Amino acid sequence: MLDSATETRNPAKAPAPAGTRIRAGLSARLLLLTVLFVLIAEVLIYVPSVANFRNNWLSERLAQARAAALILEKSPPDALPRPLVEELLAGMETSMIALRIDNARRLLAVADMPPMVDFEIDLRQRSVLRDIGNAFDILLRGHSRTIRVVGPPPRGGDFVEIVISEWPLRQAMLRFSWGILGLSLIISVITAVLVFVSLNGLIVRPVKRLATTMKAFQSHPEDARSLLRPTRRSDELGELESSLAEMQRSLQQELRQREHLANLGLAVAKINHDLRNMLASAQLMADRISTLPDPNVQRFVPKLMGALDRAIAFCQSTLAYGKASEKPADLAPVDLRVMVEELGELLMLSAETEPALHAEIPAGLQVLADPDHLARVLTNLLRNARSALEAMAPLPGQRREIRVVAQHDPDATRIAIMDNGPGVPEMIRERLFKAFTGSARPGSTGLGLAIAHELVRGMGGTIRLLETPQGQGAKGAVFEITLPRANRP
Repeated sequence: MLDSATETRNPAKAPAPAGTRIRAGLSARLLLLTVLFVLIAEVLIYVPSVANFRNNWLSERLAQARAAALILEKSPPDALPRPLVEELLAGMETSMIALRIDNARRLLAVADMPPMVDFEIDLRQRSVLRDIGNAFDILLRGHSRTIRVVGPPPRGGDFVEIVISEWPLRQAMLRFSWGILGLSLIISVITAVLVFVSLNGLIVRPVKRLATTMKAFQSHPEDARSLLRPTRRSDELGELESSLAEMQRSLQQELRQREHLANLGLAVAKINHDLRNMLASAQLMADRISTLPDPNVQRFVPKLMGALDRAIAFCQSTLAYGKASEKPADLAPVDLRVMVEELGELLMLSAETEPALHAEIPAGLQVLADPDHLARVLTNLLRNARSALEAMAPLPGQRREIRVVAQHDPDATRIAIMDNGPGVPEMIRERLFKAFTGSARPGSTGLGLAIAHELVRGMGGTIRLLETPQGQGAKGAVFEITLPRANRP
């Protein structure tokens, strides 16, 4: 999950990549949705509320008019002084009060110049949709129009009516709307915070914890610290945590078993590969013994027995070979020239054979290595070179050759195994030292160079493929082994 970086960067100063979009997390989305839903709910409440406020405001004016009508109805016409009537109308924000009884309309109070009526509102017949539409019409279009309001009479009669200006009603409705808006925002914020805190603790944090654990387990499934530790929750998330933890444990155990089986398979393949080399060497020795006089038989019998002993030891090691790791290297000074000559005899390679083997190694040159490991590495490289040369048709005037060149550096010894064969194909150069993929020959297991790489590294050295030296007639292949010096100056 965490990638190693070669340099430290300041996230605050690092520019965002082109095309990168800022994505809101689950918590932020939850907060925004909560605020949005609360505001929608407040709007649904506000729409009928503003119509109801309009009706209540007009009903209050009608109630005042009914109270005034009781007084004015009992008084003779022009009994009240004109200033008192105008003050009464101004206090009620009306310009006319009328009462209809028995189809007779009586004008109880009126201003000197009553305005023309623009539209009528009858509170005796109410409809929700009509009231809502009329309320928003006053809010959006109302300014200086005049309204005739009709309502039930105080007692007896048909109805009472008043004429009022639309402006005070609209101002009252605007104050009511701003109040509702402010209250809605406060309620939505408080509700959103409460819902956010509750859901964040109950859902979002556990989900983030599960996501973080899954990413960590995906990156390092073998690490026990990446396993999820379930909480004691008894809800669906608790069941999810328990199921995920059980799945991780099962998967980790299965991965370990598969890794163990893979290592075991690689180990058996290594053993089979080396055993094949050893038995092939023993077979070649037996073939040669059958054609040699008795003195030479006595010379080659110990080598044959040594090869067979190593093969038997490898067969016995399969019983305890549970890991794909080699025996630790036992470093000791090794005479490189003597080892190359002995391996040449085992592989039936010499300066007179075809292909020929030339050991250009100074006499007495020693390297610090494990004799058995070094013998396995050189045997594999020499066998590969011989196989490549034997599969190539000889060029006119050119002899197929394998050369082993060694020289001392100040702190190490460099050994080059080169041939004048077809060389290493480009397509396998990058995976040359990887198991099962580092060979292009039909029937090859692709393990030889992987084993050689592991053995050389265990001895504190390196192995690599070099370019063809200058002046080489054919393409060829050059492998360089670097090992510690046995006699450092």
